[in-house]
Amino acid sequence: MAAPGTAADGGRGSIHILSQSSATEEKRPQFGTRFLTDPRQVFQHNAWDNVEWTEEQEAAAKSKVQENSQPLPLEKQEDFDSRANEYWNDFYTIHENRFFKDRHWLFTEFPELAPAYLHDQRANPDSAGIHHSPQSSLDPSGDVARLNLTDFPGSSATYRILEVGCGVGNTVFPILKTNNDPGLFVYCCDFSSTAVELVKTNPEYDAGRCFAFVRDLSDDSAAYPVPDGSLDVVVLIFVLSALHPDKMRASVGRLARLLKPGGVMLLRDYGRYDMAQLRFKKGRCLSENFYVRGDGTRVYFFTQDELHDIFTEAGLEKVQNMVDRRLQVNRGKQLTMYRVWIQCKYWRKPEEETTTT
Repeated sequence: MAAPGTAADGGRGSIHILSQSSATEEKRPQFGTRFLTDPRQVFQHNAWDNVEWTEEQEAAAKSKVQENSQPLPLEKQEDFDSRANEYWNDFYTIHENRFFKDRHWLFTEFPELAPAYLHDQRANPDSAGIHHSPQSSLDPSGDVARLNLTDFPGSSATYRILEVGCGVGNTVFPILKTNNDPGLFVYCCDFSSTAVELVKTNPEYDAGRCFAFVRDLSDDSAAYPVPDGSLDVVVLIFVLSALHPDKMRASVGRLARLLKPGGVMLLRDYGRYDMAQLRFKKGRCLSENFYVRGDGTRVYFFTQDELHDIFTEAGLEKVQNMVDRRLQVNRGKQLTMYRVWIQCKYWRKPEEETTTT
């Protein structure tokens, strides 16, 4: 259920990181190399980092959103909600693997997914704190029926990653391709059965290292193919924004229970006043900052505070929560496009740290 048109897959802005060990902000070393100091040189690069908005730009963005914020009638909103699965299946049926984008920024932004990080974890293994849920086993189709707590996909793995809203594998396959550690196991799920089938039929799919399955993230009562407290990482890349705002908190709460103590949830998603939000015309608004695209798929635009509240309510603590503002440039058409994304890392603090702090 990765959102269509996520140009963010190739974009990296200069953003600040809030670390656990420091209350001060520090520049991210991987960014900050392209600052626009002379507006006359705007078309020298395809993108500029850490673009500060003027008060006029901010006011214009707010005005544009307010102008097009009249919500559609309730019956139309309910129709888009009830047919969400249909719209996402249609999207992947039309686009198939043409939607695959190489996320060059993936391991830079989320080193928790990189081989070096896994190597460090294996050097200091900590398998304690796994809490089994009462749900059990899988049928051959990959749908979760009852989970056998001693024999589930990846049960012998020492490091487990789940990507929610995997689409056609934009995150899963780079992880599998760059990391051949036998202790790694990757799970991936999507709302769209069409997307999951595209993942499973990809030549790079390895059933011995990966398990793809269909799951509606908004159904917080649904079973997962792993016990609670068994995952090291949960990845949400441009997926939470596709849910109805009323279902976001319960969905994140359900995912948080899958994390082991010390496990982390990684998110990158649309920020308030992103170019995509400002481009919506009248008649596309479902509710405040929540819209429906022309193909029927939906998208929400977050603030940092909203996401912080969602994660902390799920019992997680902040590692980072930051805004990535980036100016993208179409040099051929002499166009400028302002992107706003939010990147978060929230973790489940290990039990011993919780009791001593």
